[in-house]
Amino acid sequence: MDVSIVMPCLNEAKTLPICIESAKEAINELSKNGLKGEIVISDNGSIDGSQEIALRAGCRVVNSPCLGYGNALNYGIESAKGKYIVMGDSDASYNFIDSVPMVLKLLNGYEICMGNRFKGKIMPGAMSWKNQYIGNPALTGILNLFFRSIYSDAHCGLRAFTKDAYKKMNLSCHGMEFASEMVIKATVLKLKGTELPITLYKDKRGRPSHLRPWIDGWRHLKLLLVYSPLWLYFIPSIFFMLLCSIIFAGLLFTPPHETFRINKLRFGDHWMIIASGFLQSSYQILFFGLAALVNRIKQGSIPKPKLLQKAVTFITPENAILFGILLVMIGIGSIGHSAFIWLQNISEPLYQIRKVIIGMTFVCLGLQTFFGGFLISIELELNEQQEEKS
Repeated sequence: MDVSIVMPCLNEAKTLPICIESAKEAINELSKNGLKGEIVISDNGSIDGSQEIALRAGCRVVNSPCLGYGNALNYGIESAKGKYIVMGDSDASYNFIDSVPMVLKLLNGYEICMGNRFKGKIMPGAMSWKNQYIGNPALTGILNLFFRSIYSDAHCGLRAFTKDAYKKMNLSCHGMEFASEMVIKATVLKLKGTELPITLYKDKRGRPSHLRPWIDGWRHLKLLLVYSPLWLYFIPSIFFMLLCSIIFAGLLFTPPHETFRINKLRFGDHWMIIASGFLQSSYQILFFGLAALVNRIKQGSIPKPKLLQKAVTFITPENAILFGILLVMIGIGSIGHSAFIWLQNISEPLYQIRKVIIGMTFVCLGLQTFFGGFLISIELELNEQQEEKS
């Protein structure tokens, strides 16, 4: 078997015959290139007779044991016998004839070929305005920003890929975010990909779509953030650490009772307290990001950055202890200096609030370094053990 057309199905008795017919036409076209094909219906618990319709039409039906768009596709693709896989919805929103040039792209050496509805044609009523002008462009834009993907319609439901590429991607999402996960991993793994314009038709089911725009949109966005520690953890934490450090440094070298100015902005002692809280939180987020990064590498979701390979030799419990102690000592020194001044003028008001804030900030950063370093070193050790076993 050369090509397997896989359709997830959940109560699609009304539209399934239309989809099967267009899939058969696609297989007939592919046969002109010497390719044999099959149609696999991955049923997700239909109770409207969809399975019987598919069987009568000569399709192979597999029953996905777990609910969810991603689960149905994963199960159907795993069961497919073809070297090349075409996946598409069974709601008649796609004509599988459009998949023929996609498969031909695979024959020419590509590993994945995405359909592009925006460069093709979207028929009237086929996509709601909020999905067409807000949801899809926004999520695709974020995905391309985070992962530098080449695809401009990351959520198109009609796409083709090789079975080998599918195995490399090791997809695991259960719901609609399966579509984003495939694009992310295809990009991260540097699979050779392209896209072709297709037509999106208004589905003919006559009932609401399984897609829940807000819930599924959030699940897509959450997946993008989870798979990108750089944007979820590192960029926000580094930004706030730099901002807070500027406020700290400015106030430290500003005389007491005076404000530190940046153009028309004024920063006083209250701002130092706020900056201290943000600085400590950002520093902690940095450790969360390192742990998330190592965990993603361990799961094979993202490649191991060269910078992390160099950091492995530095991030050890011993170094974390030493650096943590250094930060604590700096903090104690700052607080101690303020205490010394107070003891010399015990009857006078103490105007050392800035040094005390900085001192306590360094003490907290030192404790975070001590415990955070142990956490990261444990994660790195587990990752190295997994790599040695593999």
